[in-house]
Amino acid sequence: MRETKMICTMCGKEYLGEHFRCSCGEPLELIMQKKKAVNISWKKSGILESFSDLLPELKDFNSLSLGEGLTPLTKIEHAMTDGLELFIKNEAINPTWSFKDRGSYLAVLDAINKGYKHIGTVSTGNMAASVAAYGMRAGLKTTILVSDSIPEEKISPIAIYGPRILKVKGDYDRLYFRSLELGRKKNIYFANSDIPMRVEGSKTIAFEIFLQLEGRVPDFVIVPTSSGGNIRGIEKGFRELKACGLSRSIPRLIVAQALGCCPIHQAFSSNDNQIEKFTHAHTIAHAIENPFPPSGNAVLRMLKENQGITVAVNEDEILTAQRQLAKRGLFGQPASAVAFASISKLRKAIDVKRAIVVAVLTGSGLKYPAVLKEQPSVAEVTDIDSLQDLL
Repeated sequence: MRETKMICTMCGKEYLGEHFRCSCGEPLELIMQKKKAVNISWKKSGILESFSDLLPELKDFNSLSLGEGLTPLTKIEHAMTDGLELFIKNEAINPTWSFKDRGSYLAVLDAINKGYKHIGTVSTGNMAASVAAYGMRAGLKTTILVSDSIPEEKISPIAIYGPRILKVKGDYDRLYFRSLELGRKKNIYFANSDIPMRVEGSKTIAFEIFLQLEGRVPDFVIVPTSSGGNIRGIEKGFRELKACGLSRSIPRLIVAQALGCCPIHQAFSSNDNQIEKFTHAHTIAHAIENPFPPSGNAVLRMLKENQGITVAVNEDEILTAQRQLAKRGLFGQPASAVAFASISKLRKAIDVKRAIVVAVLTGSGLKYPAVLKEQPSVAEVTDIDSLQDLL
């Protein structure tokens, strides 16, 4: 067994054993003893075997994988102007149609390996459905905590898996931290948005991009960002590839947010070291509508170390990008379209000529079709005898 420890992303305090967050309030990162020789390869058996040299030593005794990960990297030919090569990492292909399945799989395995019988999460969307699916598949008692204002259209895709769903009144931002407190007291593994195992799951996105680009490292990776756990994982993945000698560089990470809720972009643009709660948050990109992201400060530190930047786009730009992606055969939810919408602004902010750019499509547009009412829909009407005149 390789030695592992948790280290705080801010104060550097080290923890042995099981911990989800530092006493200073900032997120933890898993550090593993390096192997002398590291190999990663694309194996049909899944991410756990493909990237075992760089992942925690988890045992899947009951074959709980649903086929998460190993998602397509699609080249967008139309975007090749000024030598720019654009790729879309399509996370909508995952079992519950979002990137969250990578972290949920590892978190459920971690919970089982540590003897937990009860798993939960705080979420009103992609992560809720994902934890519900993996928790129930594993036979664990599964509890999903949601805001009492959650619309019914978001309850149904969670409820279908059969977990217990609790609508919680009160400050939703506080609920994240309260759940971790109660998890310690009640012996519940709360697989929240930026716990170490989620970050480990998101690392595999970086590993796959590296393999799919045949050993090349992209110049930029654009990630729609809510809590910050996903982009932290992607950066950690590329960082580990470099540390073990498989690559020579780390891409610049781009935080993509909606103007209607952009606490990380707001802090970064003001050169602040800490985020402030975003007031009056409202955006069609519901999956990244997080006014006070728990990894917000950690992401700010990462961007400054990585020479990353932030981009924020408005509602019209998001809807336009969603249509443009769909015309290329990729139907992402509005939050996913934020990354694609950011590219034009990225061109203005930095020199991307002859660059390799990867935009992460984080979730499927099929998950919440109600938002499509914001998109134009035209269907012509004819009769069978007049059909030949229209074709």
